Amino acid sequence: MSKRTAKAGPRVLSAFTGAGGSDLGLEAAGYRTVGCIEVDPDARNTIRTNRPAWNLLEPADVTKLVRTLEPSDVGLGKRELDVLVGGPPCQPFSNAAQWAASAKAGMKDQRSDCIRSFFGLVKIFLPKVVLLENVEGFVLGKTSVLRYIKSSITHIEREFGTQYRLHWKIIDACDYGVPQRRRRALVVLLRNHRGGFVWPLPTHLSRPVRAWDALAGVPNGMATETKGKWAPLLASVPEGQNYLFHTDRGAGLPLFGYRTRYWSFLLKLAKDQPSWTLPAQPGPSTGPFHWENRPLTVDELLRLQTFPASWEVVGTHRSQVRQVGNATPPLLAEVIGRAIGEQIFGLKYGKQKRFWVRRKRMMQTAEPTQRVPSQFMNMVGKHPPHPGSGLGPNPTTRREK
Repeated sequence: MSKRTAKAGPRVLSAFTGAGGSDLGLEAAGYRTVGCIEVDPDARNTIRTNRPAWNLLEPADVTKLVRTLEPSDVGLGKRELDVLVGGPPCQPFSNAAQWAASAKAGMKDQRSDCIRSFFGLVKIFLPKVVLLENVEGFVLGKTSVLRYIKSSITHIEREFGTQYRLHWKIIDACDYGVPQRRRRALVVLLRNHRGGFVWPLPTHLSRPVRAWDALAGVPNGMATETKGKWAPLLASVPEGQNYLFHTDRGAGLPLFGYRTRYWSFLLKLAKDQPSWTLPAQPGPSTGPFHWENRPLTVDELLRLQTFPASWEVVGTHRSQVRQVGNATPPLLAEVIGRAIGEQIFGLKYGKQKRFWVRRKRMMQTAEPTQRVPSQFMNMVGKHPPHPGSGLGPNPTTRREK
């Protein structure tokens, strides 16, 4: 916790607030949220339920809001906002989009209009710090937005005489204590800051927080059964593995071709390892599944994302899963917020982080696997592997059967 009070801390405007993960982490690092921009009604109700003092701006759609928003609407003048933070919708940049008919299209995707609007907010406020969190494709490969970001800040600098320095890095959240392997792109823009930016050093490289540490003791009264054609097969997959166990390169039965399914197909947690990345819109066979061979509950998803046990997500079950899966882990936001707080705003911190998950001393042994159910035995045989990179189905033309 910052030695300065949250009331006196750096002021944050949050775009694409979602379930509040970024704001919650920055709050723990001594920041104060002065405004939130979120269009999803369920996510807005999540914010109202947990942080009624956070100011939800209207209109809720950022593409409409930028047409009329003024700094005075959040009690500030131009250049007075300390941090503008956002995690724009990641579908145009996500690897998972390669399995969709439209594939990932980066800034050519219509859904990228929100990123253009986000930099409209930069122009309106000229914040001291801009912080963006997204999937790796946000800054890597053909869909990278780095060129657009550089072009946008160049235009802003020419108009207002400011100078923004760009820093970006790919990090894995589990290296900082999040009990989840979650590789993300972080982008930091610093206004008129002469020095560089030093990214926080990993704290859990050699001893990551395990799924067991996060989930042991979490009530599972809301647990549901796995559904779909492949549900009975899940119990035959060992902890920490996926369908690849049942290929000619795994130790199970050859039921599938090697790498012919998406990675999260029949993917399970292992007690002694961090969770795999939590998806926002999982299908019936999309993991990670609990080692008890069932979908994770919303409370369990929240803990793997390092939300506090008191955090309540509003909406249908599908909406809750989407909100949690899309969220920035509060612990990750706290870590980055501390680095910015120390280097830009002169904040001082102790060693203890609010959202750290403590390792538990005792851990149960791995769950035993079960035999492959009889209805799948006719699949045993030779299955050709994926033909190689670029030789599989074209995501831009692929259609679900």
